[in-house]
Amino acid sequence: MIALLLQLAVLGVALAAAALTLISFVAFITATKMPHLHQHEEEKFFLNAKGQKETLPSVWDSPTKQLSVVVPSYNEEKRLPVMMDEALGYLEKRQKQDPTFTYEVIVVDDGSKDQTSKVAFKYCQKYGSDKVRVITLVKNRGKGGAIRMGIFSSRGEKILMADADGATQFPDIEKLEKGLNDLQPWPEQMAIACGSRAHLEKESIAQRSYFRTLLMYGFHFLVWFLCVKGIRDTQCGFKLFTREAASRTFSSLHIERWAFDVELLYIAQFFKIPIAEIAVNWTEIEGSKLVPFWSWLQMGKDLLFIRLRYLTGAWRLEQTRKMN
Repeated sequence: MIALLLQLAVLGVALAAAALTLISFVAFITATKMPHLHQHEEEKFFLNAKGQKETLPSVWDSPTKQLSVVVPSYNEEKRLPVMMDEALGYLEKRQKQDPTFTYEVIVVDDGSKDQTSKVAFKYCQKYGSDKVRVITLVKNRGKGGAIRMGIFSSRGEKILMADADGATQFPDIEKLEKGLNDLQPWPEQMAIACGSRAHLEKESIAQRSYFRTLLMYGFHFLVWFLCVKGIRDTQCGFKLFTREAASRTFSSLHIERWAFDVELLYIAQFFKIPIAEIAVNWTEIEGSKLVPFWSWLQMGKDLLFIRLRYLTGAWRLEQTRKMN
């Protein structure tokens, strides 16, 4: 009996090793060697308030604003106005209190099928194209890809990524700014402050089904085990970067969809960029595009492939590259 159990154990280990080897091989041969940083010709321009084309700037140019806010938007014609009203109301008030404060909001329409670009452009007409710009992508790239396109066209010394649903209260940016400043001195001027909902976890569990709670804990474990240590909430869409940290991390990003935040922080930790995790106010907003089971399954696969592709050398982290 003991011999049989031993044989079964050895067989199980051998099968697990074979499966891991096969998965690693698949991850390696299907990996894109370097992030694709191509920009379509139509994506190199934005429309000013008069409807005229102007060339977008580059994150590799010297900054001319204190803050850039990048808002990835896919089919957000209904939820975007609430977020934009709150954000611009705060930013305008802050500028009146401190005339030296300068900002821009960049809405990146990620190939929407609705009127997202038109809704966003109304804010450009109201506030002017120096403060609000709309980038309309030729095709859907995914949230990570959309944010990257916005960041690469930013003018800010600091760059905030903020979700279009307005789930996080925009004035909480001051908490992120304090967290970022507390990390000084910044190595090579790089630092990141991540908004976090980890302090709300007990409350959210009470409102979730057991199945979704199990998926959440499983995802958190995989993030910790495979990719990112020390960050409890990698997925909050409210993150503040120094300009240098944004260009370094996003130019190395491969994942463009749901798990992109994890790879982003993996890259940041690889480059030893200091990261602060800051508790923020958060409200669940209806209309999420996350399909619980299949999205979590996709993210689980992405996490495994992120780790395996870096381990096998299919992906290598290099210095910041410019987009063509």
